[in-house]
Amino acid sequence: MAGTVGIASNQRKRTLATPNYGYEKRQRELAKKQKKQEKERSKEQRKSDVPEHSGATYVAPGNDPAPAADAPAPDAGN
Repeated sequence: MAGTVGIASNQRKRTLATPNYGYEKRQRELAKKQKKQEKERSKEQRKSDVPEHSGATYVAPGNDPAPAADAPAPDAGN
């Protein structure tokens, strides 16, 4: 029985590393959650950048709502 030692190191069965699907899924979920938070943060920032209705209204160029005080009143066809 001299010299009998189990399996030699070059005869061992080699196995490949298996993918850790749980870890990969968790990483995808975390990335998705982070992206959603960034989107919400961006949306809130855009909301706060736009001022609330301050009483000022948009007037298209050339459509002044009231004539200037020093401008003469337009003639009504007389």
